[in-house]
Amino acid sequence: MPAKGKHRRPKHHPITRKLALAGTGGAALTLPLISATTAGAVPTATAPAAQTAAPAARAATPTTYSVVAGDTLSEIAAEHSVSGGWKQLYAANRSVIGDNPSIIRPGIKLQLGTQAETVRASRSAARPAIQPAAKPAAKPASAYPNNLDGWIRESLDVMAKHGIPGSYNGIHRNVMRESSGNPMAINNWDINAQNGIPSKGLLQVIDPTFRAYHVPGTSQNSYDPVANITAACNYAAARYGSIDNVNGPY
Repeated sequence: MPAKGKHRRPKHHPITRKLALAGTGGAALTLPLISATTAGAVPTATAPAAQTAAPAARAATPTTYSVVAGDTLSEIAAEHSVSGGWKQLYAANRSVIGDNPSIIRPGIKLQLGTQAETVRASRSAARPAIQPAAKPAAKPASAYPNNLDGWIRESLDVMAKHGIPGSYNGIHRNVMRESSGNPMAINNWDINAQNGIPSKGLLQVIDPTFRAYHVPGTSQNSYDPVANITAACNYAAARYGSIDNVNGPY
């Protein structure tokens, strides 16, 4: 979370020449990954287009992408048509990302490979000439993926608007300790549960604490991931200065 060989034909057979060009274009679209090999294998002394395109394809180098704040591997893989999706992207860049694919630091360079450029070139060639080029509509800035990464990022945006301190790593660390990332987690055995107010959600907040530190604009449901995180971080800020300072039961 992106070449074409031209065979010489006698000038008095225009129909034959057009069919040959169409066939060449079809081959390039059907076999994008071996088009350079195919063009180089055609013996001809007068095919400058093929001779120029083949070396260019052979000289292709891996494409890199510089991570910006808010990026996720799944979004980068989808945007750049990475073969194998985010798992392949993570496997190819694990040495710079680290052991947790959910956390990627802004500024690191990811190797995307040459597949993305090949796919984009194929799509461009396949687009009818009469179809106007159009960029996909930009994703709304308020859209977050419905997973732990998205919940944390949305919570951080809400917290920033209300002046509540906390970092991605601080939230993620405490979520994994308290609930392993399960928004429906509930503690039915400790003293709070015995008192009828079990700890709930990603950061295991009891209902009285949730109501007291609920952040306006979030859900009133204590199981809601964003509401749970922001309320817990609001409480942690009041008691410990920040969720970043919490490293155990709180």
